[in-house]
Amino acid sequence: MANASIGTPEQLRDPNYTPPLGKAIPLGIQHVLAMFVSNVTPAIIVCGAAGFGFGSNSPDFPQMIYMIQMCMFFAGVATLFQTIGIGPVGARLPIVQGTSFAFIPIMIPLVAGKGVDAMAVLMGGILVGGLFHAGLALFIGRIRFALPPLVTGLVVMMIGLALVKVGIQYAAGGVPAIGTPEYGSLQNWVVAGTVVVVTLLLKFFARGMLSISAVLLGILAGYGVAWAFGMVSFGAVGRAAVLALPNPLHFGLEFSVAAIIGFCLMAFVSAVETVGDVSGICKGGAGREATDREIEGATYADGFGTAVSGIFGALPNTSFSQNVGLIAMTGVMSRHVVTIGALFLILCGVMPKVGAIISTVPIEVLGGGVIVMFGMVVAAGISMLSDVHWNRRNMVIFAIALSLGLGLQLEPQALQYLPDTVKVLATSGILPAALIAIVLNLVLPKDLAAEATEEVSGGLSGHGSGSMPGE
Repeated sequence: MANASIGTPEQLRDPNYTPPLGKAIPLGIQHVLAMFVSNVTPAIIVCGAAGFGFGSNSPDFPQMIYMIQMCMFFAGVATLFQTIGIGPVGARLPIVQGTSFAFIPIMIPLVAGKGVDAMAVLMGGILVGGLFHAGLALFIGRIRFALPPLVTGLVVMMIGLALVKVGIQYAAGGVPAIGTPEYGSLQNWVVAGTVVVVTLLLKFFARGMLSISAVLLGILAGYGVAWAFGMVSFGAVGRAAVLALPNPLHFGLEFSVAAIIGFCLMAFVSAVETVGDVSGICKGGAGREATDREIEGATYADGFGTAVSGIFGALPNTSFSQNVGLIAMTGVMSRHVVTIGALFLILCGVMPKVGAIISTVPIEVLGGGVIVMFGMVVAAGISMLSDVHWNRRNMVIFAIALSLGLGLQLEPQALQYLPDTVKVLATSGILPAALIAIVLNLVLPKDLAAEATEEVSGGLSGHGSGSMPGE
């Protein structure tokens, strides 16, 4: 917690205050530890979906290491956009940027089984989507009316639901192992289960940084068990270079209608998430509301950080909510503390050996971690939905959006006769659910809200936002 050795209460609430370096450096590294696993996991998932080999002898293995590096490097760069800023870009607040989970359900269909060649399409979509995202800063305040908790909560929940299958597949041995005797073996589940159990124990029975870093420490525990089972190989670490700089257009750029539409639509979700994070940081760290300038600057940084990432072969960036909680816990609002963390991320991003070490993590260990993380994404969406007043109108909107969105994701062959571009977008699950919820919320008459709901809600009507019967 905050104390006098770091600064006075007034100083700790000031984003421009710099604590003594002896305190600022560990506080900055603490921010990196809190988000590290979540930041590199999307790269491993996307590479796995594209068919990159996870073994060190695979010809695509260096490409996965490169993407992991770039996700670290450009998370650091995008964080500097936020903390230091360039003109209108950046909130000048302690906002930590990292690779977004929200885009994974869009990216997987675009690259599924297509190898390295598919990455050019991905990078083209990321570049255009990032520029579109930056453009949202011009009117982000005016579009928030179309994204109430009913819509945002549903979308966040759908993101988690779209990903839970990935967690189970990884825990069982990974997609390439499906159909083999090793898939779903007891050994695989022991490793993944270790991650889940240790994470839960630390999250609920430990305090401070042990609790905040529960997923990271759970993965380390699972990694130790996997190493004991002989599932870990360090061959690639020795062959990895000591230093490597970002390579512009490493994967090339190719522009696909499906990718561009998908990334632009998901930019709305990411922009709203960032608005919430900026508000949370200002309330939790400084006890005030975020200004329009801070929200606009954060949205600019979100978008430009994503666009630059696409040029160099990294994935979309967004603000990281777990670091918002860390600021509330430490009470340190200094943006310069987060700047130190960003520099640490950039340093890791130019050291391929760091990426090679991360790539030694067995897929089963990662599976245990993402089961927890993706489940928490679903839970976060449900928490947002607790702010919804569940009248008949809102229940109908939610029911139709969820049924069609999730149903099309589970049964993509139902749209086999649609053009490929439309099929990719429609079967993502998230985009149809979001569009249906937004449109219905705007067009259905508000007077439906006054109608009774007992016959369809099982008696849940009449309770306040975020409450349960009997509370």
